[in-house]
Amino acid sequence: MDNSSELPTGDRVPTTELLSKFKDFCKIDLNLSDRTIDDSCGHLFQIRRFLESIDKYPMQVTEDDIRTYLAQFKTMSSSTYANVLKSLKVFFRDFLKMPNVVESFKFPKKTYSIKTVPTKDDLLRFFKDLDSLTSQTVFLLYATSGMRKNELLTLTIEDIDLENRIIIPKNAHQTGTTKKSGLTFFNVEAQSYLRRYLLNRQIDDNRVFPFTEVVIRRSFSNANKKTGLHITPQVLREWFCCQLGELGVPDRYVDAFCGRTPQSVLAKHYTDYLPEKLKRIYDNANLAVGVV
Repeated sequence: MDNSSELPTGDRVPTTELLSKFKDFCKIDLNLSDRTIDDSCGHLFQIRRFLESIDKYPMQVTEDDIRTYLAQFKTMSSSTYANVLKSLKVFFRDFLKMPNVVESFKFPKKTYSIKTVPTKDDLLRFFKDLDSLTSQTVFLLYATSGMRKNELLTLTIEDIDLENRIIIPKNAHQTGTTKKSGLTFFNVEAQSYLRRYLLNRQIDDNRVFPFTEVVIRRSFSNANKKTGLHITPQVLREWFCCQLGELGVPDRYVDAFCGRTPQSVLAKHYTDYLPEKLKRIYDNANLAVGVV
């Protein structure tokens, strides 16, 4: 279907109507997840920002316009540049059927870098300088569950089995080819802090952590300044994966805990992912940060 034939014409960009159609296209035609489409960080955000930067109707945009816009992101990280370009390609190539506008622009090559994760002593130092029970609880859940940053912050009370230490993030990554909502677990250290946090929580909200990532970022940043350690939710996810590997957990099960879809033939067709078995594998690893 040629989407351009359905779009209104005029001297100014009808942003609301245009983005509404683009959102439907991403959700229905491309079957993208809500987070990928999201107006605060996903395709909608990127395209809204681009349209606000130009004074043209989208059908009049040229390759030079795209080049000028992308130039400001060349000094930023390669992932930031890639995210902007990815949204532009989806919008112009797929949605507006204007591939000539974006086809010459290539994604930056991914460079392999050796991961350096903090030690347990580093984690403990950082943990002790976090400024609240809430921050410490979030820290331990990231470190012992392998969850992505936004997955943890979208958890509801119903997603957590506190007594059995099980998490099923139903609302995260509903679609997608490499990411999915997956069963994972947390250890007894996180269980202890989570129980205390929930008992002391005064807010009437179905979400376990009813606040934005800015709150966590600020708390982690303060501990960063005190300790000199750069630890983020992503770093804790990497630590989780590395620790389980050192503890002898096969990669395919680490991927399962982290919500990655199976990639190998062995993982896809010959691996048992029953919750009981996953729980046994997780508990036998005896993952610990060392705070209790």
